[in-house]
Amino acid sequence: MRVTQSMLAQRSLQYMSQNYEKISQLQNQLSSGKKITRASQDPVVAMNGIRYRTQHIEVEQFQRNLGEAYNWLDSSDSALNQATQALQKVRELLVQASNDTYEEGQRSNIAKEVNQLMKHVESVANTKVNNKFIFNGTNTTEPPVTLHDDGATTSNNEEDVSIELMKGIEIPVNSRPSRVFSDTLFTDLLEVKSTLEDEGASGEEFTGLIQKMDDRINDIVNERAEIGARVNRLEMMESRLGEQQVMAERIMSENEDADMEKVIMDLMSQENVLRSSLGAGARIIQPTLLDFLR
Repeated sequence: MRVTQSMLAQRSLQYMSQNYEKISQLQNQLSSGKKITRASQDPVVAMNGIRYRTQHIEVEQFQRNLGEAYNWLDSSDSALNQATQALQKVRELLVQASNDTYEEGQRSNIAKEVNQLMKHVESVANTKVNNKFIFNGTNTTEPPVTLHDDGATTSNNEEDVSIELMKGIEIPVNSRPSRVFSDTLFTDLLEVKSTLEDEGASGEEFTGLIQKMDDRINDIVNERAEIGARVNRLEMMESRLGEQQVMAERIMSENEDADMEKVIMDLMSQENVLRSSLGAGARIIQPTLLDFLR
């Protein structure tokens, strides 16, 4: 086959075009820091990147869910702490009133204080977080307790509010109203109030009411212990999610990020090849008669 000058020039241009394309790819990697900028450049890297990024997004969502779970449990524990303090105050007042030296007017004043404490417990039971009632199960739009002069209407919603914190793992974050802010609690508080208003109440009646307050306080303490156990589990899951996030970011980096040192070396090498190609191309052009007439 006869090789002509035109064929040599075309082949030289083809090689130089390939050099320019390779240099362009390396410059894109250098500026973006990524191995590819289009899926067509490496479909395998692109598909792996989609999968790894999906995993990373899931971990980030679970971490946001974790924050919501902490908010529910911390708010519940804080509210139950306030309820405990209120019931302990009621118990102290009962101990004072059980003293036979107290007069009718003094016990009546204590009854008024108990009434205010009972209203405080009602407000605690109706605690809202992010505009949601946290002690009414899944019915977060209705208050769990409504106090009346002759009693209280309390919720019977026993459905748990659960939040997914890992794939397929859901944790209940609410306290059921029947465990703490039940009919029994407000019935006992109303009985305390009415007994204090009764001038003929005996010491035995006060002793029985003190025991009831102890029982109600223990109910709240037990619920707070349950919340504490769930918080401990959240902390372990938070640590695990943190490890998963680090692993997901590392895998994404290994799959997508360009090796900058190698990219720079390859770019310098391609530039040298291009200069060599340009020099070789210049020598392909044959001298003409005009070059000898100078």
